[in-house]
Amino acid sequence: MLCSVPSQFLVSAVSPWCLPAAGSPSGSQGHGRAAGSVSPAGIPRSSRLGGCAGEEKRVGTRTVVVGHRPVSDTEACVAQKFCDNRIVSSKYTLWNFLPKNLFEQFRRIANFYFLIIFLVQVIVDTPTSPVTSGLPLFFVITVTAIKQGYEDWLRHRADNEVNKSNVFVVENAKQVRKESEKIKVGDIVEVKADETFPCDLIFLASSSTDGTCYVTTASLDGESNFKTHYAVRDTTVLCTDEAIDTLTATIECEQPQPDLYKGVSGQSGVAVYTGMETKMALNYQGKSQKRSAVEKSINAFLIVYLCILLGKATVCTTLKYVWQSNPFNDEPWYNEKTKKERETFKVLRMFTDFLSFMVLFNFIIPVSMYVTVEMQKFLGSFFISWDKEMFDEEIQEGALVNTSDLNEELGQVEYVFTDKTGTLTENSMEFIECCIDGHKYKDCLSEVDGFSQTDGPLKYYGKAEKSREELFLRALCLCHTVQIKEADQVDGLMAHPERKYTYISSSPDEIALVKGAEKYGFTFLGLENNFMKIRNQKNETEMYQLLHVLNFDPVRRRMSVIVRTSTGKLLLFCKGADSSIFPRVQQEEIQQTKVHVDRNAMDGYRTLCVAFKELTEKEYDRIDRQLNEAKMALQDREEKMAKVFDDTEADMHLIGATAVEDRLQEQLAETIEALHAAGMKVWVLTGDKMETAKSTCYACRLFQTSTELLELTARTVGESERKEDRLHELLLEYHKKLIQDVPKNRGGLKRSWTLSQEYGLIIDGSTLSLILNPSQDSGSSNYKSIFLQICLKCTAVLCCRMAPLQKAQIVRMVKNTKGSPITLSIGDGANDVSMILEAHVGIGIKGKEGRQASRNSDYAVPKFKHLRKLLLAHGHLYYVRIAHLVQYFFYKNLCFILPQFLYQFFCGFSQQPLYDAAYLTMYNICFTSLPILAYSLLEQHISIDTLTSDPQLYMKVSDNAMLQWRPFLYWTFLGAFEGLVFFFGVYFLFQNSSLEDNGKVFGNWTFGTIVFTVLVFTVTLKLALDTRFWTWMNHFVIWGSLAFYVFFSFFWGGVIWPFLKQQRMYFVFAHMLTSVSTWLAIILLIFISLFPEILLIVLKNIKEKNHQSSRKAPDSLSARPSVRPLLLRTFSDESNVL
Repeated sequence: MLCSVPSQFLVSAVSPWCLPAAGSPSGSQGHGRAAGSVSPAGIPRSSRLGGCAGEEKRVGTRTVVVGHRPVSDTEACVAQKFCDNRIVSSKYTLWNFLPKNLFEQFRRIANFYFLIIFLVQVIVDTPTSPVTSGLPLFFVITVTAIKQGYEDWLRHRADNEVNKSNVFVVENAKQVRKESEKIKVGDIVEVKADETFPCDLIFLASSSTDGTCYVTTASLDGESNFKTHYAVRDTTVLCTDEAIDTLTATIECEQPQPDLYKGVSGQSGVAVYTGMETKMALNYQGKSQKRSAVEKSINAFLIVYLCILLGKATVCTTLKYVWQSNPFNDEPWYNEKTKKERETFKVLRMFTDFLSFMVLFNFIIPVSMYVTVEMQKFLGSFFISWDKEMFDEEIQEGALVNTSDLNEELGQVEYVFTDKTGTLTENSMEFIECCIDGHKYKDCLSEVDGFSQTDGPLKYYGKAEKSREELFLRALCLCHTVQIKEADQVDGLMAHPERKYTYISSSPDEIALVKGAEKYGFTFLGLENNFMKIRNQKNETEMYQLLHVLNFDPVRRRMSVIVRTSTGKLLLFCKGADSSIFPRVQQEEIQQTKVHVDRNAMDGYRTLCVAFKELTEKEYDRIDRQLNEAKMALQDREEKMAKVFDDTEADMHLIGATAVEDRLQEQLAETIEALHAAGMKVWVLTGDKMETAKSTCYACRLFQTSTELLELTARTVGESERKEDRLHELLLEYHKKLIQDVPKNRGGLKRSWTLSQEYGLIIDGSTLSLILNPSQDSGSSNYKSIFLQICLKCTAVLCCRMAPLQKAQIVRMVKNTKGSPITLSIGDGANDVSMILEAHVGIGIKGKEGRQASRNSDYAVPKFKHLRKLLLAHGHLYYVRIAHLVQYFFYKNLCFILPQFLYQFFCGFSQQPLYDAAYLTMYNICFTSLPILAYSLLEQHISIDTLTSDPQLYMKVSDNAMLQWRPFLYWTFLGAFEGLVFFFGVYFLFQNSSLEDNGKVFGNWTFGTIVFTVLVFTVTLKLALDTRFWTWMNHFVIWGSLAFYVFFSFFWGGVIWPFLKQQRMYFVFAHMLTSVSTWLAIILLIFISLFPEILLIVLKNIKEKNHQSSRKAPDSLSARPSVRPLLLRTFSDESNVL
């Protein structure tokens, strides 16, 4: 939250929350207390410090002593303990990093499995060295620990930046500089203009004489407009350090609760919470370890391969003892058993043999895959950061990756949950044009010829009368609730000293209208002592006494002011939606203005109509009396006020209309259209008002002109005691309309533009609370289920007036539905952190509301438009790459171990390795690792431009399509086929016992080496066949890996190594290649293994060419109207100007 006051304002009582602060280092996942602590319910408009007038529903209170000075020396005071002001967003400490990180890593099935295998190799006499499994495991654990430790160090550094930031505390009538983390509950803190609040604060005094303060609560509820708050009447005069230090008071407040929108009517105190009990902390969703769908698929595949491994070990163990049931096989004359072996218990021998077979075949579980996946994710994330198209020139920043573990999830998103303010919009209104008496005014005012432009059928009008122009501009200057923040006046005597004004309002629309009037020569100078001052075109100051403000409300959709001119004339000015103004003016005045209103609405502008009427003293006295009576009414006050407003705003005269453009994010509508075309559903979750949010949804084409809106809000449900019954009726009605009466859509949950009717749902926070937390006696336990079914059938959903925790509840509700759809949340403020953390993928916008969201997100982008490329291009490619990587690893390891399994049938199940230990260790680490790593980083099976321009391609890989059981079984059968070809091909080659010219017979190590050579070349060339996007790096690692294998084999077998007990590979590889038969066998077996793949590729290419020639490429977005940031009938559709 930001405060904006003339110079400073004093506050008391503090508390932090664990949220990100601006200025955290990149890559951290953050925290901070930036942007605010005073919620809409946090500061009453008129209150006093003191005890709470107990509310019936309150569960308890707490007392805070201001300035740590007891109210009475004789009064017993029991000091309460509150949280300090430190924030902690880091995951580890120096002391718990090692055990906690190891615990998390060994929760992975593969890591835990290889730990067991390593221990077995150390304890039991196994056929392979412990190094073969221990070295890869150590490498995996080390690389992962370094990566996670570095990320947590960044979080620690960001925490310290916020905790060590300087604040000023008033102690003993002096300002004392303190570190933020040392603020205590009860301290009096000074916050200067345009600074962020270091904690939750209660407004005591301001340097402004009227005790006002302008605050933005963007980090709480997403509203970045300034709100005016007033100091407590008793403390308004305490404007100096000495005066505020004399204050002796206590604050009594209710216990912590997360509701941001609870009213303060009737409360005498201001809520004061500390630490994790603040509103933001209670709305803060704790960090959880996010796991991608790919990782879950890997675990499922690992279980399958573990079963295969157990099956192989069981079969071999059983057949070993079947084979050894023959005494000659069990104990041949040349290999008699020792006495210890004979005395060993048979069951124990069977168990150790089983473990030995497990170790022998353990390479079927690809532990090195985790290393490659970690490196692929970490290195691949740099491509997002380096993407120049995602670099924003305005803020001079690009995309940021905070968590590289979820890259592939970007290609699987089904639901997008987005904030509105600062995410979909820039929250910047611009006055475009106006019409007065049917004349269009778009250019600046000229004293010579006015500023009129004729439009359409009204060409015969020259321009409106000068008096009507001035009346219209005066209406714009007077009919609003804008206040002025004025900069220091320039020194020196000047005839017309220039001032710099900052307009402050709860709505940017009003500011745009006031600036529009200023552009045409009428400047609003502010409100002083109930007199509104404006400067006219002649540079003369006019004074108008403000008598009454008839505030805007969403039912009336208009507002009015009653003013008295300097001549004593009484005027009522009114502005509002055309549907609320036209019935209240003279009917003959409507048509000439309606032409412009309709045209502006179709152009996507927010339209307002302006009317006035002159009051007599008698009429004003009656209105004044009725308004005062209604305000003082103890019962039905709102109804009585509405009736007076309705009677007052009648028989008016229409002056004209305005057109204001709500600036949306650049390319917003196109981006949402692309997301829809890609099969994603977009939900807007905002803390903003329903009318404003609804207007934005029309503007960004989330709602179409043909969309039928279903509303579940306080207005439709009502505020009576029967509201739950009414809610139940509406839910059943909507359920019948969407589910029971509509045939099933073939596209399932995917968005389809061919439906005859699109539905949109609007729900607010209070109604959502009724649905998620129904009263026990309401019999509404099925509310949530019905509501969820309705939501999933709607093409778009708007949730407004949402507390941060409610946003997270919505996300959690959808992601826990049947099928567990992948969810993505995107926002730019601290109020979005909960839903960002709750979703499978969290995206932060580097917006104007600080960097809280970007620090806590998995990815951060400068603008919403960058989401298109992030998902459709990067996400698609990341998923395809890593899915291929996973399947390829299982495939190549099955090819690797199946010959080892088959070999046991020919060696008496003696656990004799087929491959040398060096080959066992280096197969996954050196010989086959780099080609698949390069593929998983660089592959582009479809160009990025094509992926971005044709969003429907995204759906081809959705629902984890490439890691389903069908492709997994294909890769498994392919690996089994090739493993059989490798082994039996070489086996049949060896049927010719003499393979050398000198008649020398090849041995078992030559047999294994030939199999291994065919294996390495086949799996590497298989990857080359799969590669569609060749770079120099692909060529280097593929052909370089094959060359390295040949070089290593010559080198390994060409030297007598002193540290080896047996030189079994000495000159084996070199001798093997002296045989022509071996060369022919290797080439033939490689071709036979790859022939099915080559055949499939040829058939697939022929099919694609035939398919492309038989159809024309349709525009993926042509099914809907052309994209235009349209804001249809904004105020007629109940958009809010205020």
